[in-house]
Amino acid sequence: MKEIKSGDLRSMYLNFFKDKGHAIIRSASLIPENDPTVLFTTAGMHPLTPYLLGQKHPAGNRLTDVQKCVRTGDIDEVGDASHCTFFEMLGNWSLGDYFKKEAIHWSYEFLTSEKYLNIPVEKLAVSVFAGDEDAPRDEESAEIWQECGLKKEQIFYLPKKNNWWGPAGITGPCGPDTEMFFDTGKPKCSPECGPQCDCGKYLEIWNDVFMQYNKKEDGTFEPLKQKNVDTGMGLERTVCVFNGFKSVYETDVFAGAIKCIEQLANKKYGESDEITKAMRIIADHVRTATFMLGDQIGVTPSNVDQGYVLRRLIRRAIRFMRQLDIQKGEMVKIALHYVDFYREVYPELEENRQKIVDELTKEEEKFSKALEQGTKEFERVVAKAEGKTIDGQTAFRLYDTFGFPIEMTIEFAKEKGFEVDVEGFREKFSEHQKKSQLGSEQRFKGGLADHSEKTTRLHTATHLLQAALRKVLGDEVAQKGSNITEERLRFDFSFGRPMTKEEIAETQRLVNEAIKKAMPITCREMTVEEAKNEGAIGLFGDKYGEIVKVYAMGDFSKEICGGPHATNTSELGEFVITKEQSSSSGVRRIKAELR
Repeated sequence: MKEIKSGDLRSMYLNFFKDKGHAIIRSASLIPENDPTVLFTTAGMHPLTPYLLGQKHPAGNRLTDVQKCVRTGDIDEVGDASHCTFFEMLGNWSLGDYFKKEAIHWSYEFLTSEKYLNIPVEKLAVSVFAGDEDAPRDEESAEIWQECGLKKEQIFYLPKKNNWWGPAGITGPCGPDTEMFFDTGKPKCSPECGPQCDCGKYLEIWNDVFMQYNKKEDGTFEPLKQKNVDTGMGLERTVCVFNGFKSVYETDVFAGAIKCIEQLANKKYGESDEITKAMRIIADHVRTATFMLGDQIGVTPSNVDQGYVLRRLIRRAIRFMRQLDIQKGEMVKIALHYVDFYREVYPELEENRQKIVDELTKEEEKFSKALEQGTKEFERVVAKAEGKTIDGQTAFRLYDTFGFPIEMTIEFAKEKGFEVDVEGFREKFSEHQKKSQLGSEQRFKGGLADHSEKTTRLHTATHLLQAALRKVLGDEVAQKGSNITEERLRFDFSFGRPMTKEEIAETQRLVNEAIKKAMPITCREMTVEEAKNEGAIGLFGDKYGEIVKVYAMGDFSKEICGGPHATNTSELGEFVITKEQSSSSGVRRIKAELR
């Protein structure tokens, strides 16, 4: 097999599915627009949630794209061979159109055809759902794989934990999946060895999810009216596996950044485990920070939500840069490498080049001050200590409040002749993680996405709110993120100062006035150019002729959006702004309710 680069795989995949009648759609923002269940877009299906649930997509019922994704649950695992916080997900979807037969045949064709990946059939293994009391054994998928040319011994039946997707929360769409693996040729570690094994013989390449059930609140499953196919192929991982690399950091998406880091550090990648791990963390975290800052909606470092994750990534990268003796201010050079590498695929990075530089510079300066304060606090801790051990609670406070990682505390302590209660720190850290995970789980209580009547009305209200803000504060106002629960809406927007009481009151008055007018809410499909010409606001794609949905509420609001919406403004009730505050630098946040 010849070597393949990320750009080759990206274009090859999109063109393959375009030839199969799929419309190529643009990657959505990293900041979910209509899904309150997550901080970031974590999979290709997230921006398509309304369409998976039955809404008509303007581009049709066969779609393909390369979606920017961020997953931060394993930040502390980054530095090994495979974990990344940012990644690209190749995907294709059937929205009530084709199902298992076509999806599997096309997956097989793309993997094995000489024109595409040209993987020898004997190097493939697949898994299918083994069946349980909720759903039957997926013999259909197994038979289709055999039709394609796989032998029975290449097909593995695995339980729900391996071959079932969803629902994302307690209820919602879900179903069996079939996963594709590359057989490295390593001997089996045991007679039971298969794709479920972590011995390294089987490496996952692709996943086809067959959404054919709806899980109800009572725990039972019913067939979905609209059956969907949702597939996912991780670009970085597939390039790594296909080329036989030992880690994703050997792929072209990281190679240039690693070279840049080597030059800045005057050290070689691979010369020690410590240096290798540090370079991987820097390369990963700076890439993710660059994409977050350069996103269509974009975030900036802060102490809450997306901004907090961004701050943590930047500061963790800075710590490992210091470990490699990289000078202050050099992070921007690594970030700009990524801007140049990705700008043709993601032009928003080039458009936000200066913002990326400015925000990274500011955050590095803030962190330097935090480290100074933390160092002074450390000196106070040592001066007050009765014995020669820094307890776990204190070590965790240095981490949580001042950004001191445990390794730095251990290093400083050693210089002073002290030890650190690492086990005590880990206990406190574990408690902190559990609280964070519980908070994250609360985001999923509505299922795949919460499109209840209440959240639909609140989403509609955000359109009226943005229109009112632009009338009161000016056209510089643009949406920078939103989060909606059944109780309230939260809307982030670009604005450089706190709103006055009068401005808040006038914004609230304008929204309620629009509600009282009982304006019908209409939806029209049109090209991007037509939407622009009609004065619609929103995130515009970069492809001429792309079809979008434009929702209008009388002459008050006209916005590009995927939904969901009420049918008339009179359905919303009374709009009340409960809080206006800073979200991050240059971004304000409004919380509001409908009563």
